[in-house]
Amino acid sequence: MLSSRSTTVKNLPLKRRLCFLLKLVCFVSSVLIFCEFLIYYVVIFQCRWPDVKGGAHMSEKETSASILKAIILADTHLLGEIKGHWLDKLRREWQMERSFQTALWLLQPDIVFILGDVFDEGKWSSPQAWADDVRRFQKMFRYPVSTELVVIVGNHDIGFHYEMTTYKVNRFEKVFNFTSGKLITRKGINFVLVNSVAMEGDGCAVCRTSEAKLVALSHKLNCSQQKLNHSNKGCRDVEKLPASEPILLQHYPLYRKSDAECTGEDSAPPEEKNIPFKEKYDVLSQEASQKLLWWFQPRLVLSGHTHSACEVLHAGKVPEISVPSFSWRNRNNPSFIMGSITPTDFSLQKCFLPFESRVFTIYCAAGALLVILVLAHVQLLTPPFYFAQRLISKHKAV
Repeated sequence: MLSSRSTTVKNLPLKRRLCFLLKLVCFVSSVLIFCEFLIYYVVIFQCRWPDVKGGAHMSEKETSASILKAIILADTHLLGEIKGHWLDKLRREWQMERSFQTALWLLQPDIVFILGDVFDEGKWSSPQAWADDVRRFQKMFRYPVSTELVVIVGNHDIGFHYEMTTYKVNRFEKVFNFTSGKLITRKGINFVLVNSVAMEGDGCAVCRTSEAKLVALSHKLNCSQQKLNHSNKGCRDVEKLPASEPILLQHYPLYRKSDAECTGEDSAPPEEKNIPFKEKYDVLSQEASQKLLWWFQPRLVLSGHTHSACEVLHAGKVPEISVPSFSWRNRNNPSFIMGSITPTDFSLQKCFLPFESRVFTIYCAAGALLVILVLAHVQLLTPPFYFAQRLISKHKAV
């Protein structure tokens, strides 16, 4: 029986075999192109910029002039030479590159913020490894001149407080033009960049420098807003900034006990939500959190680090959004935040990336179908139609 089937396969006309092979190549190519390229367009195309007050009644020209369109993402964790397997690197970096480039092309933001942990091994990478990681990052997260990229420092970029050195901080600042206590003002909107790793409060050299810059910036912002607790004399020679209440951008979240109150499909798993957070490790200390809230009285805080989403209200009025990881290595459902921001208001909307489990499901279904087609073609698997026809014929014969 097997020998007769083999003879049948060998005797298939060459044209028929080539035609079938071409069909298989087209099928496999179509699945690959969809899962590795087109799916990002299909998913991200569904994301829309949120409206802010008055935005719906503005003309397109007025909206473009007054509303800042910002994308916020966090925790890309580009793998390094020590822990990163080449295949893992290839897969994760391709996913993030395609997602980022597709988002830029479809959404055309004015500015993109990455909230720390850009690299996974920046805390211990050698100069050569660091240069290689930076090169890969710049290729993946390239951007047009119409968009600005702002990167915040995280603990994996320079190490936790006990690993942080001036050399590592300077190395990061040189590449990304980042300094703690730096103010970025766009369209009258104030963004304050914080090195949250340096908010240890123990008086270390980096901590002292960072806090001094934050205090000086706080004074400028408060004077610009003409706070009652600042006399005119103290603000007389201070540079005036836009009066907009600032938005804080940092890696560590402000202090909260746990993720127990966090909700949503991309919040922490149920088994992790009630695990208490450790101060100065999972979140900032209560003291550091109170300092930042008191210094800047922000209207919004954006943070990362936990790899899961969360919304918290501090002091009953200051919202904090913890942005989940942008890497499929950390989540099955990565996402980023889309923000429409004005000097007096903001509106945020989450944009999910393709679920990795769904991509695997498509591959598995396509693989199963491919096997069935091949087996049917070489007559090792009887097509259902002929199988049913044989059953009917046997029944009539009886």
